[in-house]
Parts: sequence; structure tokens; C-alpha cells
Amino acid sequence: MFITRHMTRNPVTVSPETTLPAVREILQKGKFRHLPVVNEKKQLVGMVTDRDLRSASPSSVLSQERLKACLADFDRTPVSAIMSHALFSLTPMSTLDDALILLDREKIGALPVVDQEERVIGMFSMRDLMAAYRRLFGLGERGSAMIVVEHDGKRKPLSRIAKVLEEHNIRFTRLIRTEAEKEAPERIYLRVNTYNISAVHHALAEAGFAVVLPEIPEFVE
Repeated sequence: MFITRHMTRNPVTVSPETTLPAVREILQKGKFRHLPVVNEKKQLVGMVTDRDLRSASPSSVLSQERLKACLADFDRTPVSAIMSHALFSLTPMSTLDDALILLDREKIGALPVVDQEERVIGMFSMRDLMAAYRRLFGLGERGSAMIVVEHDGKRKPLSRIAKVLEEHNIRFTRLIRTEAEKEAPERIYLRVNTYNISAVHHALAEAGFAVVLPEIPEFVE
């Protein structure tokens, strides 16, 4: 799934000459934390965050005279003086997986989306990513529930699970098979849309699949 479906289109941007107080006002009014900096061609040249602004703000422990001078400097400082030049971005061809990997690897909260000319056409945040995966995996849908079953080792487990659910008129929307890990066997995750979970468990058991239930650790005083 491509990020263009979930990004914020035509995001707010600023020029390198924009002063820090103006940037702070834009962030506060827009209630976001990341702001692309673009040149006259709308091409990405930097990024500034609320954290950058906090780092650039004068300390309140300074003397009154020194604080006044620092505030005056802050008011005149252009965003180009504090913006990040180590830029990471996405393109219209980027997928949700691409965004997840980049956001996690670089430990950042949002990424600009640029076209072939490096012009900013969108912003994609961690919140956008979470909302996209909520829709992709059906989280929050009425009667939606995730059920985990162990792979029984026989052939075509997904086909057999789909068949038994359809035979029992159990609506399902996702069916995912994972690889076996060191301490966990191969498992299959299915999302069903029904309030009768016991009927799902019963149908799966009839087909020879074991439903995985959580392990509850013993309370230790």
C-alpha cells in the first residue's frame, strides 16, 4: 500500500529565511511538530522540529540582561540556522513498509514526501502510519477480532482455514502466515468479523487447528 493514500497533502512549509518566532507560531497553530523548509522552487532543503526550537530558545536561568539579548537574537534568527540538513524523505512510490523501516531506523516522527524534482508534496507521520495500519488490518471494525492458530504442519493451511471459515459463514478479512522463529512455531493470524468467537474456535478445532491462547504468568509475591 502506497503512502500517498495516507499522507497529508500540500503540507505547510517555510522558507530558509523564516524567523524562529514565525516557525514556532506555525507549529503551535498547526499542532504538528515537523516542518519542511523549502526554497523558492518548493524543493526540500531542510527540516525543523519543535525540539530544534526548544534547543535554540534561550534558557530561563540566564540573567535578565543576558536573557533579553538572547531573545533579541532568537527573534532575528532564520530557520536556516537551526534546521537539519541530514534529510530523509519518501516518494510517491514508497510503501507503508518503506515508511515504517525509515521512521524506526532514524528514530524520527515524520517524513516529507517529495516528487522527482525534490518538491515537497506531502508529509507522512508516525500517526499516519498507525492510522493506515489500523485500516489495513481492520482494527476497530465492528465485531473485529484477531485469532492466532498454530500451523499444523500439513499442506495449504491458509486454503484450509479459508474453506472452513466460509463453510461456517464466518466473515474474515485478513489471513497472514508467519515464519517460525527460534522459540515460536509457525503461526497463522486471521482477523474475523463476528461476535461469536467460540464458534470460530470450534470450527478451527474441527479442522485440526489449535488456537493459541496467551500465557498468564503466575503472580510472585
